[in-house]
Amino acid sequence: MRQTLAQRHRMHHLALAQAAQAATADVHGQTVGTAYELQLAQLHQHRLRLKDLQSVEKKIEAKRVLLPEYDAYVDGVLQARPGTQDEVIATVLVWHIDAGNYARALEIADYALASGITPPDRFHRDLHTIVQDEVAEAVIEGKVKGREALQIVAKAMALTEAADTPDQAKSKLYKAAGWAVLGKTGSHDVDMAGRGVKACREALPLLQRAMQLDSRAGVKKDIERLERRLKPSAAEKAQAL
Repeated sequence: MRQTLAQRHRMHHLALAQAAQAATADVHGQTVGTAYELQLAQLHQHRLRLKDLQSVEKKIEAKRVLLPEYDAYVDGVLQARPGTQDEVIATVLVWHIDAGNYARALEIADYALASGITPPDRFHRDLHTIVQDEVAEAVIEGKVKGREALQIVAKAMALTEAADTPDQAKSKLYKAAGWAVLGKTGSHDVDMAGRGVKACREALPLLQRAMQLDSRAGVKKDIERLERRLKPSAAEKAQAL
């Protein structure tokens, strides 16, 4: 059942009060309080509903419907920033990625990663790796394009660059960054000769870094094409002399 405005308002303020309580206790401990307990119980019920669905597409559609039920709680936590371990925050972050709400997911990730929040074991990866993998795949597969792709990949890189994550995940994110600059996706190639020199110069080191981190990143031909595109012509060489 969708929350009423009054219910969302109450949940938001419960989350703020909960955060204030955490600030006087162990700031790096487990989240406690009425708001968290209510949302954790709701999360359990929603997971049971999702488990009954066989179709991945239907699961994603269901998550899009369910996610607004957590907005008031999440907004309260993001405002108060208690810094405690929170399974609801971690799960909702991943669900927003699944639902394609990348800007909202990265807004939550900004807080969750800074707070050291860890996802439940069923996710099999830490949050830094999840962000790198899923944002990269969204860009590479063309789920997001243009300015949005540039924005989310830049945000993901800023949030995770210093983290100790698998080289393959970091490589994939660099590949996505290079492709976003070029406007390329897995199903849409680009004519390097038709790309501006500025974009090619920006994309090349990103793809070279992807190759350095993982030799099987699938960017070797892109690098070769960019290097040819950026190689000075005979006329340019003569002019330089």
